[in-house]
Amino acid sequence: MKEEERILELRRELHRHNYNYYVKNAPEISDQEFDSLMRELQELEARHPEMADPNSPTARVGSDISHEFVQVEHAYPMLSLGNTYNPAEVRAFYERVADGLGGEPFEICCELKFDGLSIALIYEDGQLVRAVTRGDGVRGDDVTENVRTIRSIPLSLPAGGDWPRRFEIRGEVLMPWSSFEALNRERELREEPLFANPRNAAAGTLKSKTSSVAARRRLDAYLYYLLGDELPGSSHYDNLQAAARWGFKVSKAMRLVRTPEEIFAFINHWDVARRDLPVATDGIVLKVNNLEQQQRLGYTAKSPRWAIAYKFQAERARTKLLEVTFQVGRTGAVTPVANMEPVHLAGTVVRRASLHNEDIIRQLDLHLGDMVYVEKAGEIIPQIVGVDTAARDASLGEAVAFARVCPVCGAPLVRYEGEAAHYCPNDTACPPQLKGRIEHFISRDAMNIESLGPETVDDYFERGMIHDAADLYRLREEDLCGADRSREKSARKIIDSIRNSRSVPFDRVLYALGIRFVGRVVAATLAKKFGSMQALRNARLEELLETDGIGAVIAQSVVNFMAEERNRDLIDRLAAAGVCMEMEQEKQLSDALAGMTVVISGTFSRHSREEYKHLIALHGGKNVASISGKTDFVLAGEGVGPSKLEKANRLGIPMIDEAEFLRRIGEAE
Repeated sequence: MKEEERILELRRELHRHNYNYYVKNAPEISDQEFDSLMRELQELEARHPEMADPNSPTARVGSDISHEFVQVEHAYPMLSLGNTYNPAEVRAFYERVADGLGGEPFEICCELKFDGLSIALIYEDGQLVRAVTRGDGVRGDDVTENVRTIRSIPLSLPAGGDWPRRFEIRGEVLMPWSSFEALNRERELREEPLFANPRNAAAGTLKSKTSSVAARRRLDAYLYYLLGDELPGSSHYDNLQAAARWGFKVSKAMRLVRTPEEIFAFINHWDVARRDLPVATDGIVLKVNNLEQQQRLGYTAKSPRWAIAYKFQAERARTKLLEVTFQVGRTGAVTPVANMEPVHLAGTVVRRASLHNEDIIRQLDLHLGDMVYVEKAGEIIPQIVGVDTAARDASLGEAVAFARVCPVCGAPLVRYEGEAAHYCPNDTACPPQLKGRIEHFISRDAMNIESLGPETVDDYFERGMIHDAADLYRLREEDLCGADRSREKSARKIIDSIRNSRSVPFDRVLYALGIRFVGRVVAATLAKKFGSMQALRNARLEELLETDGIGAVIAQSVVNFMAEERNRDLIDRLAAAGVCMEMEQEKQLSDALAGMTVVISGTFSRHSREEYKHLIALHGGKNVASISGKTDFVLAGEGVGPSKLEKANRLGIPMIDEAEFLRRIGEAE
């Protein structure tokens, strides 16, 4: 078999296995076998760039190339649904529908309301061509590259299906509970703000500027509405069943009902059963099933008259506050934690809840022994939302006071102007801060020393083997394997992982240092602007402020960090250990586009949009998101946005196609 034929065969097989695993939950091969097929496809595609396909299964892994989001107008407005928490309003909705249809029989399709981010997927000839967020309902962001990483969304529909040549299917992009909890554990270790709920996490992920972030976070999607001129059925329910046959993930919880009593039975069942689902739901959606009846009922200015969402009440529990303890994090931030009598809430037993800061404690007027009300924010993060003051008596404990000294090292706490948190200023000797900085340094998004974990770091720290991140590079295998060499295998893995971290690129090294307010995106921006650690160490505040995306707070934090002798010493010792301290310079291929400003619009067959942005830079040009009088030309693919087309014509900006662009930069067909 020719390699080109094998590529096509592997793509078909991998699409089928993705569907079996992520939609049907019925895998036919092991993960190892799947990974082997994926590696084979990646190798073959690398040898045959002429067969590039944006919908190849290899697109699922995402890219680290940053991209801006283009605004796209919806072919059909994405209206929001009217919401209610009141069963009486559900009955009123049913009666309005009955009146609007003049008493003729109708069915209601009951569905779960998934708590995620609305998405519109456009398919042409069985291929995903665009994915657009709701936005303002009229225009949304083109997030196609990120959506391609969601394995439950088909990139190519199976040949021979009865799907229309062009259609749109809408749904909800979600982050499963398992992915959400793992993500928040990672963020907590890095002392980054936790996502309040899976919806916020999914939204943040879908708007990531690099699709590799979306791939890593394992989003999911459920589809719930089909649009187009040639739909297979005359009812909403039948169309979704057809979509399920085509390979889309459609909820099996849908039910057709005819009476209000059947609606309430559905609501009452899922108000309890939803707690066992792998994804977050926050209510029920009711839709008139017949499409012709939907058209007759019509729309208000904001929402359809043929649909409504009933939202579940947040679950609340009452329990006793036993004590408040204080935790110290990597940055020195001190967080109060409420310790309570165990209480069952939203499917789990809750014993602890963050109180965030002193202001929250004062607002609640907490006393030890109070009976407190606890909810789960987004049904995952426990928080105290109130106090049962009527239950207080004379035997009640003292009012909760915020700590005045660090609970670990005893240093007096400080509260900086404009901030709600208190900090331990003893960042040179406070153990939680020292250990926290090492844990951040080894984390996956930083140096990725994956054989180490918080427990191991704590052990090495307490034994005096390490005091900061640079000490990791002095560890030897014989130091770790024990006197009886019983831990020889794990010791070798740790040393190998530390050794491999020397090849981590400079932007991640910069992030690993744990400079306050410098996250991954900011670290990448600074690394690209200054190119090396030495240049950044010598940068003046004014130079930092001239960098796009760097404000006064971040700039001052970088200056302060680099001014401290112990930080400069740490950097010197890391450099001496062979850690990367400068950006790898990518050689410019030509000056064919020197000084030119280029806008990209549409979809392409030879390269992805991200690859074209990269190519523009490699040939001396600059890619920008919007057309202006300074634009030299528009690289136009299939489905150019109508607003871009109109503006380019109005300003007289040339539009060149993919073939012409590749000819200009000297890339042969």
